[in-house]
Amino acid sequence: MALTTALVTGASSGIGYEISKVLAEEGHDLVLVARREERLKQLAQYLEKDFNIQVTVMAADLTRISEIDRIFDTLKEQGIPVDILVNNAGLGSWGPLTADDKNTEIQQIQVNVLATTYMTKKFAVDMVRRGLGKILNIASLSGFTPWPYMAVYGATKAYIIEFSEALRAELKGTGVSVTVSCPGPTASEFHQISGTADVGFLRLMPVLGSAQVARASVAAMHKRKGVVVHGWLNLAYSLLPRIMPRNWLLRVMKLILKPRRR
Repeated sequence: MALTTALVTGASSGIGYEISKVLAEEGHDLVLVARREERLKQLAQYLEKDFNIQVTVMAADLTRISEIDRIFDTLKEQGIPVDILVNNAGLGSWGPLTADDKNTEIQQIQVNVLATTYMTKKFAVDMVRRGLGKILNIASLSGFTPWPYMAVYGATKAYIIEFSEALRAELKGTGVSVTVSCPGPTASEFHQISGTADVGFLRLMPVLGSAQVARASVAAMHKRKGVVVHGWLNLAYSLLPRIMPRNWLLRVMKLILKPRRR
């Protein structure tokens, strides 16, 4: 049985936008999810016209679990089975945890951890029942080491990596695969929104384009790979915890991520 419909969260910009384009090029019908409905509608118009596919737009705030229930129930009522699930939506911020009381870190946990977990559970149950499906979770290079001053963001991405690996093992033999993509610095709106555009360390790392990361991530998903890191330098970074003493690693990460006084 062919995989036909893909659901992409965080599809209004960046990696999610580009993943949607790649999947449309392959002929998949799409369900696009993000907060910015107008952007989703514009993307849907373009994809339907250029690739002759069906696109369903669902504006949703993934900090609310009830929104995931609404998405799942609506698609079920409309008879749209999700064969490919891409959990791309994510939030981040840079600065000391104690610097303010805006609770941005709580929102990061809600989107990066809770929404990814719950979205996966809701759709994986149906995938396993049908005996086919592919799940692609977008984590980050930050998930391999602690990131002082981005402590919650890094921890949520570490969760996504371990969650994906564990679920991959659970689902082996069911026809459902789980791939986790761990991009390093990527050219997208994320850095402007999260405030990380001025992180000197990130400017020293190789920056990949969103389209490049999207194509590599989708290709890895189709090959049913497990954990995927893009680029040899990023791969070397991901191996640091295996070769560097933990206390040294923490000192280095604190030094290079600490915000500079202005």
